[in-house]
Amino acid sequence: MTRTLVLGGARSGKSAYAERLAADSGKEVIYIATATAGDEEMASRIAHHRAGRPAEWVTVEEPLALGNQLLRWSSPDRLILVDCLTLWLSNLLFSGGQEYPDVGEIVLPALFHEQQDMLASALTKCASDIVLVSNEVGLGIMPMGAVSRCFMDEQGRLNQSVAAICDRAVFVAAGLPLVLKG
Repeated sequence: MTRTLVLGGARSGKSAYAERLAADSGKEVIYIATATAGDEEMASRIAHHRAGRPAEWVTVEEPLALGNQLLRWSSPDRLILVDCLTLWLSNLLFSGGQEYPDVGEIVLPALFHEQQDMLASALTKCASDIVLVSNEVGLGIMPMGAVSRCFMDEQGRLNQSVAAICDRAVFVAAGLPLVLKG
């Protein structure tokens, strides 16, 4: 079993790289999509991603309970591709339906840390090869709003914790992979 974290910025080629890893594995591919169509533009993005996947891949749409899905589909003859941890984290951040203040302390929903703990546990227990896609959001300027800064901080923490569990970590920029670990 291998665990690979594929990081990169928006439109860096990280998803295409992760999909090549999955296709080249020779295993049954379970594609766990975390995106939700909150508006027409996002629905179009999701449709574009769906259309580009091989028909034989099993697609599972899971916005929150990612760890549960990893364990549900766990099998040594499968590769599970998760695209992406960034949207999953965003889903968790806004899972309580609350409005966040522009200033002051951000109180994260209880589900936020519970699901992250479940993901870490599932990554160590899952019998499948796993490829996880995540954005590296900390390379730009410091965001102005408290919620954006909270998200950037939590994304950085999530990427660090997942990278520590994974055997491999690859950073993709301009479609070119740079192996960081493994």
